[in-house]
Parts: sequence; structure tokens; C-alpha cells
Amino acid sequence: MSSEARWRDDIASLVFPVAGHGAICAVHRGAFRTLLGTEPTPEACLDYFRRFEAAFRTAADAKIALRDILPGTSLHLTSRDIARKLLEEAQIANGE
Repeated sequence: MSSEARWRDDIASLVFPVAGHGAICAVHRGAFRTLLGTEPTPEACLDYFRRFEAAFRTAADAKIALRDILPGTSLHLTSRDIARKLLEEAQIANGE
């Protein structure tokens, strides 16, 4: 699925389709700056997405459910949305 992710220069964001929702999810360069702790390149953002794709997709699904975002409506994730899911995955992996 990560092959569907791409960088859009016009909005300085990584975008990926949300399965079953009919819209795209965008993650701005600023969110990656926070997550990576450095000024990110588009390639670094795509690499990070590929490493943690499950967390990005889970974060998108959670935001859609929490905000009751209608099908076909695009959304964006913040660094907090993603970090929350990364932390949950780490806790599950550690048996917490």
C-alpha cells in the first residue's frame, strides 16, 4: 500500500489514500519536522511513512471515527495524531 503514498510539493505534504473512505489524508512537512526532529526532505518523509505506515493508517482511521468525517472528505494528520498511534503500538509490542 505504501506505493500509493506520494509527496505533493504544492502543499508541502505527504498524501495517501484512506482505504474505504474515498479521500486522501495529508501529513504536512511540519508534522514530519516534529516527528523526525530535523528539517525533513520529501524523501525522508516518504521513508518515515513506509517504516510506520500502519500507525499512519490507524491514525487516519481513528481521526475519521472520532470526528465523524464523512466519506470522500479529505483530512490531515498532525504529529500528535501519529505519535499517539506510535506510542500505542510500542506499548502493545511491550505487552503493556
